[in-house]
Amino acid sequence: MILTVTLNTALDLTYRVRSLRPHGSHRVSEVSERPGGKGVNVARVLSALGHEVTVTGFAGGPTGRELHDALTAVPALTDALIPVSGPTRRTIAVVDEHTGDTTRFSEPGPPITPREWSAFQEVYEDLLASASAVALCGSLPPGVPVGAYAALIRAARSRAVPVLLDTGGEPLRRGIAARPDVVKPNADELAELTGSHEPLRATQDARRRGARAVVASLGTDGLLAATSEGRWRATAPARLHGDPGGAGDSAVAGLVSGLVERLPWADRLARATALAAASALSPVAGEFDRAAYERLRTRVTVTREADAA
Repeated sequence: MILTVTLNTALDLTYRVRSLRPHGSHRVSEVSERPGGKGVNVARVLSALGHEVTVTGFAGGPTGRELHDALTAVPALTDALIPVSGPTRRTIAVVDEHTGDTTRFSEPGPPITPREWSAFQEVYEDLLASASAVALCGSLPPGVPVGAYAALIRAARSRAVPVLLDTGGEPLRRGIAARPDVVKPNADELAELTGSHEPLRATQDARRRGARAVVASLGTDGLLAATSEGRWRATAPARLHGDPGGAGDSAVAGLVSGLVERLPWADRLARATALAAASALSPVAGEFDRAAYERLRTRVTVTREADAA
């Protein structure tokens, strides 16, 4: 069982409009609603890949109940979200059908009390006993200690459970020092962590800070990985037009599933890159175009990179 942790879950709403105009009134042509938050999106992709997955984190209020209900429709997924008194946030994505662009709005997460945080930690410790890997994903809601991910990484390492961390800012800075097996920053998060905008140098610097492997998402430039076995760059054969909003989450699913299956790094990166590209063709995060994924995964280019100076 793969465990995904989403401390700041969400209910994702997607509106489609003919053309998005500032200060204008818009008629929505289509509405979709999905369970969300980065780790929930990762779990949905893992489920589609055939893995058993458990989702934990926080859910509260009427939106939290909708989130629970939505998760029941996901095959091979166990809902272990912890109830909290505050309402789960919503995210709203507005798709401009004329340009293809997406505008996003994210509500703040619910404030988490010390008692609720303690309850989560107890459940997390229990879930680790049957976990083959853990993916810690996303932002922290108010009230959760900024060093929360570092504590969760140490708990997993004490059980010899491999951990992937996907977050940014101070939670990433503190979490990487706890020595996760993989961190998956995007280009901005990597630059903020290291102070370098040169990806090869930055991934090497990030590894020195404690991660066993760093896999950076570089947008249309694909993935750049720095590991104990070497450095690789993975790129899709062509840029696919669509919404890249869920690409990073799909890449995380590819990386953590490859970790559990003990795939060589080149194969993990090919899977992650193909999933990220195929997810751009899906209208919502946490899903991917299956036919595109199957076509792309054998056509991803993975090349060895020379070490940064």
